[in-house]
Amino acid sequence: SPQARSKKRSRRHQRFMARRAVLEQKGLLSPHRHPGSRSPEAGLEAHAELTESCDKVPTAKQTVSSSLSPSASPDSIARHHSVLLSQGNGSSGRVRTSSLVLRPGKYVAIDCEMVGTGPQGKLSELARCSVVNYEGDVIYDKYVRPELPIVDYRTRWSGITKQHMKNAIPFKAAQAEILKILKDKIVVGHAIHNDFQALKYFHPKDRTRDTSQSPALK
Repeated sequence: SPQARSKKRSRRHQRFMARRAVLEQKGLLSPHRHPGSRSPEAGLEAHAELTESCDKVPTAKQTVSSSLSPSASPDSIARHHSVLLSQGNGSSGRVRTSSLVLRPGKYVAIDCEMVGTGPQGKLSELARCSVVNYEGDVIYDKYVRPELPIVDYRTRWSGITKQHMKNAIPFKAAQAEILKILKDKIVVGHAIHNDFQALKYFHPKDRTRDTSQSPALK
């Protein structure tokens, strides 16, 4: 009906005026038209072209490929991973560790299992530590005897049983062996502060990679 068409034109006009107001605020369309000035429709087209061109500009994250060629060298893989992990960090941090992050031999990953000692077994102490190199090869995997008597083996989560403690090495001996491996390395782990706490050790922050905190791995 003529009334329905009138309402449709009215809504269309309102949308047009709203778009025009946005263009005027952005300076893409002059509030007062002058002879030779661009029509509102032309302004809308210019805005559309500008938006399209902006959409095509790659963002910082897009500059890094999300995948690597299967034939990529270890150095290029390490470089790729270090860029991903350093996104969002300051450039000074990248410069400070650049001599380390480009060498796969400087990477190790660690995971520790803890058991409960002390009152009601609430104190966590190291009972096993595993370390792998950049290629995933196991370079350390030993059961560790805590300094205090074990109250809770936490087998459901740790996998540790009383049997494992028969051939376990003392904590101090294990700590010395593990810290020797971690020295001057970039250490990767998940919620790695718990592992360092069990080892009674603090690793330099710029050489620590916590997968639970990395946006690239979430």
